[in-house]
Amino acid sequence: MEPLRSTGPGGPDHPLPIAQVSTGMTVIDAAGDEIGTVTAVEMPGTETRPGLSGDGADDGAGRLMSEGYLRAGSTGLFAKAWYADGSQIADVTTTDEEGVVTLTVSKQQLHRAG
Repeated sequence: MEPLRSTGPGGPDHPLPIAQVSTGMTVIDAAGDEIGTVTAVEMPGTETRPGLSGDGADDGAGRLMSEGYLRAGSTGLFAKAWYADGSQIADVTTTDEEGVVTLTVSKQQLHRAG
């Protein structure tokens, strides 16, 4: 069952953007820079705690769990990963071959994975 937005722009019959995200999709920030691919998706109200680093990690984890989140990053020796909460998703576009998640914020505004 997909979570539905009961009020706001989506109306009661439209799924939240986070519900359209799946692993393997490309993630683009608001500046048009590619962040990497989606490696995990959690729906709003999840009990799965994200692994954040830095100051405010506990507050950030609580918000991510409440809003739902995606984890995106690159691979390799110097791989970096970020978390975006469900409210930071501007658009999700899918085709037969791929999908793209566009965010409302820049990579610098995302939570860094620890």
